[in-house]
This record gives sequence, C-alpha cells and structure tokens, in this order.
Amino acid sequence: MPRIQYFVAASLDGFIATTTDNLDWLLQFDGFEGGADSYNGFMAGVGCIVMGGETYAWLMEHEPGRWPYAGTPSFVFTHHVYRTPERADVTFVRGNVEEFIADFRRAAGDGNIWVVGGGNLAAQFADAGLLDEIILSVIPVVLGAGKRLLPMNGPTPPLELAASRTLGRGIVELRYLLPGPRAGSPDPGFP
Repeated sequence: MPRIQYFVAASLDGFIATTTDNLDWLLQFDGFEGGADSYNGFMAGVGCIVMGGETYAWLMEHEPGRWPYAGTPSFVFTHHVYRTPERADVTFVRGNVEEFIADFRRAAGDGNIWVVGGGNLAAQFADAGLLDEIILSVIPVVLGAGKRLLPMNGPTPPLELAASRTLGRGIVELRYLLPGPRAGSPDPGFP
C-alpha cells in the first residue's frame, strides 16, 4: 500500500515559508551536496502528488509554463480556479482529505503519495491519522516567523526517528515515522 509522506524543508525554528510565502531563504541553498540525490531518490518512489492551492499558485508564479511533476498524477486542494500547465496531470479538489484518500492511492499505484505542502494540508493528513512519515530537511536559517511546518490540532504521540543524515551546507535530513498501523516500516530507499 502506498505510504503517505511529507517531504519538506523547514528553517531551524520550524517554518516552511515566510509569512508572505517567500522562499529566498531556502532557494539560496539550491545545489547543496546531497540535495539532488536525496530528492531524486525520494521522487523515484512517488506515484502521486497532493498539494494545497497556495503551493500550486506559488509554482505557477515561479515556474511559469513549466510543470515540475510531468508524468505524475497530482491533486490540488483549492477553492480557486486555476489553469493547468501543458503535460500536467492535475486534478483540482475541494473537501476533506479523507474523502479523496482512495483516489490518491489509486493514482499512486505502487508508488507513494507525496504531500508537497503546505503545512496546513499536511496537518490535515496527520490529524486524520493518514500521514505515515515526515522527511524533513532542516535548513540552518532562523526565520523568526512564517508558515509553520505542521500546524496540527495538538501534540502528536512521540514520533519514531527512522533515519538521519547530514547533507551539505549544514543541512540535516531527518525521517520520522508517525504512530499508526505501518509505523516501523520505513521506505527501504532511505539510508
């Protein structure tokens, strides 16, 4: 069964974007040692992508005319009407994440489901007990304020650290399993 994964980068103080959705603090680290290998290894296991409308709007603004996930079925939770880029398999949905979980699993096939973002959407999966793991790259920057990594409705039970590794430029990648029926069985593709 596909795993539902939140593969994300956050500042040292737990923010995934500034309050104005600026990612310059993160983009300055593009090309860091081990980053491409981590991303490519992760993407090799992805069968379906799920993201929020703000994440989709950011991609459309910053990657005009280019869809970075060509060939991968993608679902976007939004109340807005957006255009779909060429060669993009994008389905726009509204509602609760539980309503669409069967669609995500069907679209993922033998691959995993990547909750790209934002944090609010990932928190909905976690609050519903549907998020299997968080793969977090901690970026050595302090933002002081911004969009939170995982704004849940309360504390989680302890997460299980399944793996960790240091990447270039002081970035640390952590893989946490969330408590649930599949905890303890991390993706074998992570060292």
